[in-house]
Amino acid sequence: MRKQIQDYYEENTPKYDEQYSKMGLATKSIHVGQMPELTFGAVNVPIYTSTTYAQAVPGAPLGRWIYTRLGHPTRNSLERCIASLENGKYSVVYSSGMGAISACLYLIKPGDEIISINDLYGGTHKNFREYATNNHNLKFTFFDFKDLTKFKSLLNEKVKMVYLESPTNPTLTVIDVPEVVKITKNFNKDILVVVDNTFLSPYNFKPLDYGVDISLESCTKYINGHSDVVMGCVSVNDEELYKKLDNIEIFEGLTSSAFDTYLCLRGLKTLSLRVEQHNKNGLAVAQFLEKHPKVEKVYYPGLESSPYYEIAKKYFKGCGGVVTFIMKGGLENCRKFLEKIKIFHCAVSLGSVESLAEHPALMTHSMVPPEIRKGLGIDDGLIRLSVGIEDIEDIINDLKQALE
Repeated sequence: MRKQIQDYYEENTPKYDEQYSKMGLATKSIHVGQMPELTFGAVNVPIYTSTTYAQAVPGAPLGRWIYTRLGHPTRNSLERCIASLENGKYSVVYSSGMGAISACLYLIKPGDEIISINDLYGGTHKNFREYATNNHNLKFTFFDFKDLTKFKSLLNEKVKMVYLESPTNPTLTVIDVPEVVKITKNFNKDILVVVDNTFLSPYNFKPLDYGVDISLESCTKYINGHSDVVMGCVSVNDEELYKKLDNIEIFEGLTSSAFDTYLCLRGLKTLSLRVEQHNKNGLAVAQFLEKHPKVEKVYYPGLESSPYYEIAKKYFKGCGGVVTFIMKGGLENCRKFLEKIKIFHCAVSLGSVESLAEHPALMTHSMVPPEIRKGLGIDDGLIRLSVGIEDIEDIINDLKQALE
């Protein structure tokens, strides 16, 4: 057995992963990149905290590792596992989701243009409209992607990237990603299509299956799922693109720590169980809110009343646990609601086992100018829920008492 494991380590690591390639996501999340440890046979990947690795003689490391910023065994295991879940060949993990987004921007040059979805996470919004525009001279066109004929007219020879969130944050607009890819690649196959898949995770949707170049995740959310790690990742199929993204991580200092990568790898093992429950609870909450007299509108693509229901049903396994709704009574009633919740915590972030509630205009999207927020439908009555995996009866009862 030891000889078999040693052979896998030294010669056939890809072969170890390949044996799981035809298996399901739950199996992959537990096994890919996570062979028994060589020295003692531990079934959990160790936390390699060393910053540097010994060399037999100068220029000849004892193993494949040299210095932790360049890579380390724990990170390698996580990247291999995430790649398999995304149906990709390569993944790179970063110290945050924003780090992963910034790495994508380093793929293009000053003066290049990006067509981006207009409804973005507040941090991404500020990065694109201020830092990337003013400091890196990137040109952004913000568009809702609802009229794809109009999108086609926006493409020109200076466009080097199309950036999407689907569903969007916080209004849960669903983009026809395969059609956007088709239109983009027919115009110019070298334009990079990037999809932030954080709200769905690879359990519910795999962008790479539809020709997307880069599938991006904030691992802080569903990938890790326990509110104890800040991390991001990208997954790709093109080797040259992977090398560029890996080098950006190394030379921009975006490397994740060994302990965080270990925690993320541990959280990933239960991804399929957690997200399946998020899907069920999210839908149940959306259906409850849709019927409540104090709720004006519910945003959730899993509802049959949603304008995105058909496209979500076509491409998604489930719609996740994020539910957004507008309360009657505006800001004052939102404040009262967020003060009264008990099982839900009033906090930013999403995708973890516990239920969270936040007010985008005051919290996650407060950095977005008010006039832009209004145009996106982020008004003072909007609340975003991240429905956790608690018992659904307790979740509903908590919402009921807070609304009443």
